[in-house]
Amino acid sequence: MNSTTFRARSGRRGLRGAALGAAVVAALLTTTACQGDDTGAAGPSAGAPSTVAPSGSASAGGGTPTTASPSNDSGTGTAGPTATGTGDSGETGGGNGTRYADCEADGLSTAVELQDPAGETPRHFLLTVTNGSKTPCVLNEAPILRLKAGNDAPIVETLGEPDTEPVVVEGGGKAYAGLYVFGNDEGGEAEYDQSDRFTATLVAGEGTELRGTLVFDLPDGLDTVSVDDAARVNGWAGTEGLAMRPITQL
Repeated sequence: MNSTTFRARSGRRGLRGAALGAAVVAALLTTTACQGDDTGAAGPSAGAPSTVAPSGSASAGGGTPTTASPSNDSGTGTAGPTATGTGDSGETGGGNGTRYADCEADGLSTAVELQDPAGETPRHFLLTVTNGSKTPCVLNEAPILRLKAGNDAPIVETLGEPDTEPVVVEGGGKAYAGLYVFGNDEGGEAEYDQSDRFTATLVAGEGTELRGTLVFDLPDGLDTVSVDDAARVNGWAGTEGLAMRPITQL
């Protein structure tokens, strides 16, 4: 009986001791955790190394430098054009907006092709210029065209507004202008004249200077053609189709 009682009491004492020990350990752990939180809130110590920002990120002293786009500004406040763009580039070539010079009359050869079928009144012509140089040159707007020789001859009106895009004629390449010369029907009362050649004065990039005059002789088989004030010329174009399409509607 006494032996049984002793064992029971000894077991209860062991349990009570283990419980007290666990309480002490828990208290110590809680105190340590609190101290760790206080240290993190206060930040690193004076001797601790600072965190280095990853490569490519901005820092307080300035971020990664931005690459500036190249500027073609000519001093006018606007970006300049590309090689075949438009606008005032401030470069040579009469301000035509490209890196190339204006075409000179001396560097171009000329040809004329009749576009009307045989037997019809000659009215529609394709004017062609060929760049005899190896270097590209530029044709601007529409030619100042006269249906008779001499500066006193009337200037043919341009059909609509001339295209403001300069036409770059490659070395050995061609450019075109469409021409309509006669609007009077056979037997009509309107006055008309006869012409044996056409002349075209080239316009500089600024539109204020001239670059020489081209002479377009009539195609073989035509000594003269009837011309009148219904005549119209299209601006320079890079293809025959673009040059003639609006002219063929007249």
